[in-house]
Amino acid sequence: MKNKDQFIIFLTVFIDLVGFGIVIPLHPYLAAKYGADEFMIGVLMAVYSLMQFLFSPFWGKLSDRIGRRPIILLSLFGAGLSHLAFGLASEFYMLIIARGFAGLFGANISTAMAYMADKTERAERSKAMGMIGAAFGLGFTVGPFLGYVFIQIGEKLGSEAPFGSHFAAIAASLICFLNFVFAYFYLKESRDRKPIGKAKSLSTRMASLKKYFSVPVMASLLMIFSCYSVAMANMEIPLFLYVKQKFGWGASVASLGFAYMGLLLVFVQGYFVRKYLKKWGESKVLMLGLLVASLGFFGIGLANSLLTLGLVVTLLAFGIGVISPTVNGMISLLASSEDQGEALGVSQSLSALGRIIGPLIGGWVYREYGPSTPFFFAGVVMLLAILLGAKSYRKLPNAANANT
Repeated sequence: MKNKDQFIIFLTVFIDLVGFGIVIPLHPYLAAKYGADEFMIGVLMAVYSLMQFLFSPFWGKLSDRIGRRPIILLSLFGAGLSHLAFGLASEFYMLIIARGFAGLFGANISTAMAYMADKTERAERSKAMGMIGAAFGLGFTVGPFLGYVFIQIGEKLGSEAPFGSHFAAIAASLICFLNFVFAYFYLKESRDRKPIGKAKSLSTRMASLKKYFSVPVMASLLMIFSCYSVAMANMEIPLFLYVKQKFGWGASVASLGFAYMGLLLVFVQGYFVRKYLKKWGESKVLMLGLLVASLGFFGIGLANSLLTLGLVVTLLAFGIGVISPTVNGMISLLASSEDQGEALGVSQSLSALGRIIGPLIGGWVYREYGPSTPFFFAGVVMLLAILLGAKSYRKLPNAANANT
């Protein structure tokens, strides 16, 4: 880290994702407990992203107007409340409400990216996004591991004990509230505040999308990010269901598998992206990530043993670890300094749209056509992203590589 502010935002994102990483593996198991089938589990995952899709540009534009700090604080507090509601749920519809509330306040990642953009020079922009990605991956390593521990504690308490089967979600809520307190005292504003004006209304969200899709290269990057998001979200629920059905993994063991992917993301985004962006430039790194991710998706669909599954999941983690920081770094480079929050909010909004469509497709396809089909679908979607990247390859920004 080059300065204290970057470290603080890194730590804030990391702690927030610890809470998120604890809760995510619980979704299919708690939903099934209340009678949800594969498609309804997909609905549970999608409702978070639906709310995030609606509100991300709003929060991004508001952070451009009043500053990053208040939006991040609000998001952290909202995450704590949503995890608490998730832990207190006693019916499936309560889980739906809790995740919708989480999506409403899910502005922390895009605003944190804008915070990093405020604090870095153009040549360092994609590397800074890689550090946000590393915090994301590290949180997804520690979070699921703690989830494993908390689930074990909950199982020992027993389902009849208060919050026994939901103990992990309650613990995640406490972690998020502590993170809010930490950020309140240590996170400083990243930019001079503008006078508070009229914030962008939800009715003009489509205007933001139209604005950035009118720029050809920006449009290609946003479409690539959308494809990536659909493919990832399509795969998440089927993967949990697949390992449960084929290998008998429960929530605690699945959490450890999730932690392994998070550890790989830390390495890729904390080391590989930062090192090889300077050597190869954003465009080459992005195309490599898209190709490897596509191979990973197809590989999961073809895997017939735990060893094979581990190998192709490793490939997949490498690919997805490269894509997100590189695409967001290039989007940040194409946006003006005054519009960082809005532009990154739009990218996260489209990511959320992908995560609305993906779980619904994944759950339905898994139920109707079998365990392997969702992964083949994800691989095809990534092939489309490769074609989009190839079409705009020569026009993609490469600020990290001065020789490109």
